[in-house]
Amino acid sequence: MFKRWSMLWLSLLLSAVIFLLIWFINSKRPSAETAKLTPQEIKASGECIQCHARETPAITKQFNESRHAPAGVTCLDCHKALDEDHATLHNGFKITRFVTSGACARCHIDQYREYVRSRHAIPAWSAIAGVGDFTKEQIEEAKKYHPGAPTERGPNVLALAEGGGAIENGCASCHNIGKPNYDNSIGDCTKCHGRHEFGVKMARTPETCGSCHMGPDHSQLEIYYESKHGVQFRVRQDKQDLTVRPKDLTVEQQDVPTCSTCHMSGLGGIGMTHDVGERLSYYLFAPVSTKRPHADLGMRNMKQVCLQCHASTRVEEFYQQAELVIPTTNEKVQRAEQLEKELRQEGLLTPKPFDEPIEFLIFNHWHHWGRTVKHGAFMGGPDFTQWHGNYEMLKDWVEIQAMAEELRKNKKENTVPLPAGADNVMQRTM
Repeated sequence: MFKRWSMLWLSLLLSAVIFLLIWFINSKRPSAETAKLTPQEIKASGECIQCHARETPAITKQFNESRHAPAGVTCLDCHKALDEDHATLHNGFKITRFVTSGACARCHIDQYREYVRSRHAIPAWSAIAGVGDFTKEQIEEAKKYHPGAPTERGPNVLALAEGGGAIENGCASCHNIGKPNYDNSIGDCTKCHGRHEFGVKMARTPETCGSCHMGPDHSQLEIYYESKHGVQFRVRQDKQDLTVRPKDLTVEQQDVPTCSTCHMSGLGGIGMTHDVGERLSYYLFAPVSTKRPHADLGMRNMKQVCLQCHASTRVEEFYQQAELVIPTTNEKVQRAEQLEKELRQEGLLTPKPFDEPIEFLIFNHWHHWGRTVKHGAFMGGPDFTQWHGNYEMLKDWVEIQAMAEELRKNKKENTVPLPAGADNVMQRTM
């Protein structure tokens, strides 16, 4: 009898030790891994979350906090493979490794159609990769909205000159926002909305746009931070509600603009758009800026946003002042382009691009500083219009002229004049 009671107590003690050990181990694990799933979570995200809550808890947390979860959208609604060629078998499910914009378009068709009309779509990818990845129908559709783009040129010559990895890890990381997908859709919505939360807050945050729109060739993020808009946003950021649905957004929720406020958002009854060029009036990114096909309409659309905060007299004054930089910058770029053309005609530059110092100066003249002048003027960044723009253009032009003069001087010094009639002798002996 004593032996039996001893064994019983020993078993109870051992069970208690095991229970305490399990409790101790679980107490050291992240709560996202140990939290019990609710029926609502399982229903919202299907069977996937039961595994991914342990394996990749961050993304399941983001998904559960998204608008998709309470709406009953499951993981497979987005991740399911559309055909066998692009299917991967994953724990009994056929899924695709890459969720395309076509998956988003199944529910958000209007937003997708607006996006496809924008320069974020086909023009973005064709700028570095040419048009070989697109169908003829896609190219023709893009040309309806972007005369002259996409072009028939091949891959970006500068990136090719820079060598391996330049396109894959550099250019493509931003420009693939317009890359075609296997399902004939174009682009990647997650560039702006994130992969699992799909929030408008991320799309409205300046740093999201700035992950691509920054640097010397398109300094929009830096210009925004210098502008009064950027300063006010930092001061009043805690008072801005960036999560409000676009159709409900007013200045009561967001009284300071971010990039998306001006270029995309609905605000105070103004219709929202996913065509980021719909409110623009000039091709500021181009070497020589011209008006967009619907420039007057674009300007009116943008002014509607401006009028949410500014008096009409201030808005008109701003546009008149900003437009002053267009003809003067165009003139500076054109004279540099003309000089380069003359040097090639004179045989002083090789046909190969980016193999001579003067070519880089002429390229920077418009691609870095010319763009910065224009973007600074239209976004309220005076230091960028001046010191990072016009000053650099002036400095480069002086250097470009000096280099051109040196090339011409060297050619003249290295040319040995032939005796009179020698050219006729040469022709007869050929």
